[in-house]
Amino acid sequence: MKRFGINTLDTYDVSGKTVLCRVDINQPIDRKTGTLKSTARIEASLPTIRELAERGAKLVLLAHQGSDIEYNNYYTTQPHAEVLSNLLGRPVRFVDDVCGPAARAQIKALTPGEILLLDNVRFCAEEQTLFEMKLRLTHEEQAQTQVVSKLSPLMDYYVCDAFAAAHRDQPSLCGFEQVLPSMMGRLFEREYVVISELMAQPERPCVFVLGGAKVADAFGMMDSVLSSGAADQVLTGGLVANILLKAKGEPIGSGSEDTLRKLGLDEMVQTAKDLLSKHSGKLVLPDTLAYLEGGRRHEAAPKDLPEDAAALDIGEQTARTYADIIRAASTVFVNGPMGVFEQEQTELGTRIVWDALGDTKAHTVVGGGDSITATSKYQKTASISYICTGGGALIRFLTGEELPVVKALRHAAKAFGEETL
Repeated sequence: MKRFGINTLDTYDVSGKTVLCRVDINQPIDRKTGTLKSTARIEASLPTIRELAERGAKLVLLAHQGSDIEYNNYYTTQPHAEVLSNLLGRPVRFVDDVCGPAARAQIKALTPGEILLLDNVRFCAEEQTLFEMKLRLTHEEQAQTQVVSKLSPLMDYYVCDAFAAAHRDQPSLCGFEQVLPSMMGRLFEREYVVISELMAQPERPCVFVLGGAKVADAFGMMDSVLSSGAADQVLTGGLVANILLKAKGEPIGSGSEDTLRKLGLDEMVQTAKDLLSKHSGKLVLPDTLAYLEGGRRHEAAPKDLPEDAAALDIGEQTARTYADIIRAASTVFVNGPMGVFEQEQTELGTRIVWDALGDTKAHTVVGGGDSITATSKYQKTASISYICTGGGALIRFLTGEELPVVKALRHAAKAFGEETL
């Protein structure tokens, strides 16, 4: 069975077969204790993992842990195996190897229904963003990388359930589909269907709330949804807002300027100027910002910010304006917090916006790791209509581009024969 030109788990009989399942169970970790601070993405992956194991697959799980930008953020996936075991109520073995002799030996020893989690795939250089962005391998070339060439001969099928990473063009996500019959997992299928159907005819007014620190995709998405008329308004916070304010000629403080330089985001200012020129009436920027001085929160209009300030949150006045817009909307997409919500002094803007998300009668979609964390922190999980595990993937999807993983899965659906159950 296919959906959107992609095979689902209903396509192949996996009983007794070795199945590689790429999941996104990347979670915040307490490095002092080696424990996970959240299990939200792991819980979202359980239906696919449980179904494959119960159908008798010899199941191999492949995942990453840590930001794809900074190597120092990488961490072993060993804690995830323990969490998975507890949540599934069945043992999940772990091997501190990805595609070397130890991993391959344990894969060969699997029996039907057993589950093995490999170590962090980003320990392999070919899975790092620098590798992806600099070499820009085709999907056929990705099939020749170590992780694919070493693991694929041991597999009968490949399942991708990592919608949250579907915007990445990396071997573990796009290479296996070139050499193995492939399917999307239940989480991938659900997220793809929900977002597709919601974007086809969103109820009006349709409001987007964009914040956080990952801004490159956000600017492309803003132009797309505003030009197409999909979005009626875009409310901005975090670094997204800071770049737009700078593009508008508003002061954001030398501290914020330094942050943009360190992250290489200065180049986005011209893009922001173009956006403001085309969509100024629909882009809503903060008219108050919060900064810290002497460890205490202060707020000011951008023009009144101290020269050395760092804008760490939207101001209370701006947050309440955003809250009113959200409560009056019929559809709301959210990606990214309004500021540094992890700190008490700079969480007010995010908290007020999330309170509005909990109160509004609108259909609300929240996506991305930080957004999910904020939803949990402010106890709004039950109030949100749909929580999408993907942040970057959600944003890229909303630009109208075909996601790299979707393209790879569609290729596999055409390249390999079907064995409908």
